Amino acid sequence: MREYDIAAIPGDGIGQETVPAARRVLDALAGPHGFRLRWTDYPWGCAYFGETGRMMPEDGLELLAGADAILLGAVGAPDVPDHVSLWGLLVPIRRRFDQYVALRPVRPLPGTRLPLRDDRPFDLVVVRENTEGEYSQVGGRMFTGTPEEFAVQEAVFTRRGVERIARHAFELAERRSGKVASATKSNGIVHTMPFWDEVVEEVARDHPGVELTRYHVDALAALLVLDPRRFDVILASNLLGDILSDLTAALAGGIGIAPCGNIDPTRRHPSMFEPIHGSAPDIAGTGIANPIGQIWSAALMLEHLGETAAAAQLTEVLEQTVLAGDVTPDLGGALSTDEVCDAIVERLRHAAVPA
Repeated sequence: MREYDIAAIPGDGIGQETVPAARRVLDALAGPHGFRLRWTDYPWGCAYFGETGRMMPEDGLELLAGADAILLGAVGAPDVPDHVSLWGLLVPIRRRFDQYVALRPVRPLPGTRLPLRDDRPFDLVVVRENTEGEYSQVGGRMFTGTPEEFAVQEAVFTRRGVERIARHAFELAERRSGKVASATKSNGIVHTMPFWDEVVEEVARDHPGVELTRYHVDALAALLVLDPRRFDVILASNLLGDILSDLTAALAGGIGIAPCGNIDPTRRHPSMFEPIHGSAPDIAGTGIANPIGQIWSAALMLEHLGETAAAAQLTEVLEQTVLAGDVTPDLGGALSTDEVCDAIVERLRHAAVPA
């Protein structure tokens, strides 16, 4: 039996509910597909910060390094500043393990109510650069508390960073429809965005079968709302990809269902899988958190581990569950987190395992 070591970090808020739900589903799926998941729990996050002054222990990254993959819930709490919580846990994991691809597939699940007037289905993926760009630590503040106070935040774009994320997007497009939409803002940001455009176009020349279209990000956002079906692979920098993936998730029915893989394509380090939603402290503990984004992220994890048949079956069962209306209130249903999990596990028990 194939075995995988999985680090589980429920984190904060509803992550404490959605990660256990995903684990139940994965454990129900594993045996029939001939593999086993060995779980290691890490109780890190804002509660840990309140006790220790750190989001994770000093050797936290070393502890995670031996895992085959990481399943993360959510990070953030009202009493901990966001820049403290994210830069103390999530961002260090992404950067230490060089998870430079944030892979965010977006498509409405059958039966999901869409906010768009035209509710025809669409299927796209946002490929977000995940380790540099606008989210750098370069900058600072001076003259704090005075009328002369100012803040400087530098964006860092490297040729290596842009090349490798663009290459990943083009290779993905070659397996899909052969179209890449590159998000830019080179009409207003005069150094980094023209550099991004130039490097992306250089990579495009190595992939003559892929059609590259460059969009200013504000126009791209508008076109996504008007007609998301025109897009397939969207390539974007760290900040722009972060924003666009939330927008596209909302167009698909809500961020509660949207998955994400933080991936090191070289596989030298563990990759991390998480839903794109936050910790939702307003509903934490009420039992109504939508577990689908977490479980779909777990399906991406299985695919990354090579368990493609299990990943495909899990995705199919998620579709069946949503179509049947076995969903939480945010999707128009009346079930609790645990009841949605029960419905998914029950369908898996009756599903035929592919030969």
